[in-house]
Amino acid sequence: MLLNKKMYKITDEKVFFKDFGLRDQIRRASVSISSNIVEWFERDNNNEFIRFLKIAKGSCWEVRSQIYVAFSVWYIQEEIFKDLKNEFLELSKQIWWFIKYLEWQRKIWNFLAR
Repeated sequence: MLLNKKMYKITDEKVFFKDFGLRDQIRRASVSISSNIVEWFERDNNNEFIRFLKIAKGSCWEVRSQIYVAFSVWYIQEEIFKDLKNEFLELSKQIWWFIKYLEWQRKIWNFLAR
């Protein structure tokens, strides 16, 4: 949620006003990360949770791609670009490790259920 707030603040800058397509796509992809993670709470299935986490991870990479575009057309400064790139990379890694943990748990439970 903090990254969503940060992305909204950055894309609220004047330079993004003329490129509403990129601005809105970055915002949608950023919100998609947290939305896919919390969507699982209405379901009662770890397989579904893993699926939603994988979608959220894909959205992390989508935001990173859009950050590269924003940087390449001088919408964001290099320091902001580097920070955002690293923050979304770190979030992607955390999601990946959580997926691996859940998959490991699923294997353990399947083994114990035999």
